[in-house]
Amino acid sequence: MHYQNPIIPGFYPDPSICLAGEDYYLVNSSFEFFPGVPLFHSRDLVNWEQISYVLTRKSQLSLQDSRTSGGIFAPTIRFQEGRFYMVTTNVTGGGNFYVWTDDIRGEWSDPIWLDQKGIDPSLFFDDDGTVYYQGTHTDEDGRQCIGQFALDIKTGERLTPTRPIWYGTGGKCPEGPHMYKIFDKYYLMIAEGGTEYGHSETIARADNPWGPFESCPHNPILTHRHKDVGSGTLHALGHADMVQTPQKDWRMVFHAIRPSRFMLHHIGRETMIAPFAWDADGWPVLPPITEMMELPEGTGRGNEPYAPFRDDFRKPDLGLKWSFLRNPGRENYSLSEKPDAIALTAGEMTLEDNGSPTMIAHRQQHFEAIAQVMMDFEPTTENAEAGMTVFHTKDHHYDIVVTKSGRKKKAFLRRRVCDMLVESEPVKLPESGPVKLLIRASRLGYKFFAGTEGGELQLLGEGCTQLLSTECMVCTFTGCFFGLYAQGEKGAKAYFSGYSYIPGREKESCVR
Repeated sequence: MHYQNPIIPGFYPDPSICLAGEDYYLVNSSFEFFPGVPLFHSRDLVNWEQISYVLTRKSQLSLQDSRTSGGIFAPTIRFQEGRFYMVTTNVTGGGNFYVWTDDIRGEWSDPIWLDQKGIDPSLFFDDDGTVYYQGTHTDEDGRQCIGQFALDIKTGERLTPTRPIWYGTGGKCPEGPHMYKIFDKYYLMIAEGGTEYGHSETIARADNPWGPFESCPHNPILTHRHKDVGSGTLHALGHADMVQTPQKDWRMVFHAIRPSRFMLHHIGRETMIAPFAWDADGWPVLPPITEMMELPEGTGRGNEPYAPFRDDFRKPDLGLKWSFLRNPGRENYSLSEKPDAIALTAGEMTLEDNGSPTMIAHRQQHFEAIAQVMMDFEPTTENAEAGMTVFHTKDHHYDIVVTKSGRKKKAFLRRRVCDMLVESEPVKLPESGPVKLLIRASRLGYKFFAGTEGGELQLLGEGCTQLLSTECMVCTFTGCFFGLYAQGEKGAKAYFSGYSYIPGREKESCVR
């Protein structure tokens, strides 16, 4: 029996995991997207279901004016004495904080803020009741390291000064720390090398949580920095967390990227998992990391990473797959105006503003996919527009635009890439009635279509995935989304119904 990595495909980076009874829970970074910190549940570690978000209220997560790839960095989830804790950093809205809940499927507390700079916080609960915080730190000489202090978990009060505890093995950006007590030793696992192609995971141990820490002799324990970037394998492996199963086996979750071609990736960093064992000297040893991996005996069924997604917008609340860009204006979204449709009302912001445009979007999770929707939109001015988008940042997105030209309704493809803007020749649409919009994604490109239900769709144009790739931007930590939007004329309204996202099996390996 085998399973396939990624276990959670698409932009789901920086995974952290915990076990509560027989249930596993996992969280990811969400950056400038709202709600924040997607929360997943599993019983077998390879089949995961999103059950909620941790940060669902503006009082928990302010993303006002958050820059691209700002917002929420690297959460850690822990379970202790019946209570769940999630600690993270809002890099553009207050710094480090944690929230808690006694009901994993319910609401989480408002933030308890921490007087500590840096990112990638983690919590470690020692056997004697002491709670330790670990995170990135800069020492008195300006050197990057992992810092630690003891805290009062009820109040967030610091109980000790922050002290450097490990500088790593020499790789840049020592970050993403997690501490564990195993074999009566304190293990500190961190990421090094930056989150790019040199990413890696290293580990050290000590007799007490303050060190001194002994580095594992075969560090890094997880990396593909030695792999050919054009080899078609997973890359940028790192930012790991580990968990022991009730059967006393061990698993490690981490993120990695799947390049579309040489040195380019656009889907984002994705959550992977691997079994591992401990050698005779008490150090973790991982197997070769591949997309298709063997399940340890007795651990159940494999996973199905190609499940389709459909939303008929019949429920009173928006489905968990959908996200907003920053804190949304709730008045611009309605699921009650028309049956089986969501109404999007254009606000003041557009897709190219550093704000919250009227858009709902979900992560692109596969290279091969078809996304389609019916849209009922009657623009009254030439400024009003609505449609579909493949969105990565405000400066990098491809849009199917439906608008008005004179008395005619038209559709065209707009491609925004940094300071370049290209629009295709428009095609005419019926003056009234719904239209069908469709995006066909492949590893190297997108095709965009518009037309009427039951009629022949017209090709509006194509766009390459290369120009929506992280490597073509200024350091993004996110990935591409498929979105529905309305903008241009404040108050313009579009109704979307029958949305579907159908993934296809991957047909190509990574190419140069």
